[in-house]
Amino acid sequence: QVQLVESGGGSVQAGGSLRLSCAASGYTYRTYWMAWFRQVPGKEREGVAAIYNGDGSTYHADSVKGRFTISRDRAKNTLYLQMNSLKPDDTAIYYCAAGAGVSWREPRNFGYWGQGTQVTVSS
Repeated sequence: QVQLVESGGGSVQAGGSLRLSCAASGYTYRTYWMAWFRQVPGKEREGVAAIYNGDGSTYHADSVKGRFTISRDRAKNTLYLQMNSLKPDDTAIYYCAAGAGVSWREPRNFGYWGQGTQVTVSS
């Protein structure tokens, strides 16, 4: 089992920054990917960024490239998402996820999820 606990969400004005954290515990070595997804009511869950556990390669959705950065601290078993230049369109519930599928963009490839943390960006 893998347990994921997010923190760091909140409200910020457009142009501001937030850093999300995801503390992982359990059998994380069995997962290939650690990722951040986000979801707004009425829309599908969207992959934001991911890190491949094998070599640390990182991937970001086009909508956040240049603004968001995913990283991890192996010693602390913690995943981060640094979010800069936030826009109102970034408003969503952000989820940390761990999985072992082929594609990081597909929520169905992730078997472990955190409870989510709300990010609200006002204009």
